[in-house]
Amino acid sequence: MIKIGILGDIGSGKSHVAKSFGYPVFNADAEVGKLYEKDKKIFYKLRKALPKYIYSFPINKDEISNAILANKSNLKKIIKIVHLEIKKKMNIFLKKNINYKIVILDIPLLLENKINTKNDILVFILSKKIDVFKRLKKRKNFNLKLYKKFKTIQLSPDYKKKKSQFVIKNNFTNKSVNKSIKKILKDILWNERGNTRHRNNRFIC
Repeated sequence: MIKIGILGDIGSGKSHVAKSFGYPVFNADAEVGKLYEKDKKIFYKLRKALPKYIYSFPINKDEISNAILANKSNLKKIIKIVHLEIKKKMNIFLKKNINYKIVILDIPLLLENKINTKNDILVFILSKKIDVFKRLKKRKNFNLKLYKKFKTIQLSPDYKKKKSQFVIKNNFTNKSVNKSIKKILKDILWNERGNTRHRNNRFIC
C-alpha cells in the first residue's frame, strides 16, 4: 500500500485535492468532529484536562475554541489527547483499505505529530496567500484569532514544501488540480515498477 500525505497551509485546499485523487481518504478533521460528537471517553479526558472550559457533551466546538483562545498550552493539551485517538482511527482505516494500492492521508498535523513514515509520499498544496485568505474569510465560523493560534503550532509551509516529493499549484480549478494529480499518480506507479525518481526530488505540477 502506498500512503500519500497531503500537506499545505490552512485553507490551501488540501481536503479538496485529497478527495480528487479518487482513492480512499482518511480525513482527520472529519474524524475529530465524530470524536467530539460521539466519544464520551474523549469528552471525559478533555474535561479532566480543561475543567474550566469543557463541560458539554456532545462537545461544543465553542468550548474548544474558548479554551484555545484562553491559553496556548490548552491547544497543546487538546492535541495530545485527540491525536492519540486519531492515530488509532487511522490505523483502523489502513487495515480496512489494505487491498487498495493507494490511500490518501488528509491530516493537518501529519508532520508535526510524526504520523507519517519515511516511505510515505508527501504532496504539498501551494496556493496564493491572497486566495487562501479569501477562502478562509468565506468560511462560516472563521476566527482570525484561532487561525493565528493554530499557525503557531504548525511547521512552516516552506519546510513542508521542502519535505514533499510533489507540489501541486492549486488555483482552485478542478481541471488544473486533476491534471496535476494525473501526473503524480503516473509518476508514483512508474516508480512502483522499480524506479526511485520521486523519493529524492521535488516535482512541481
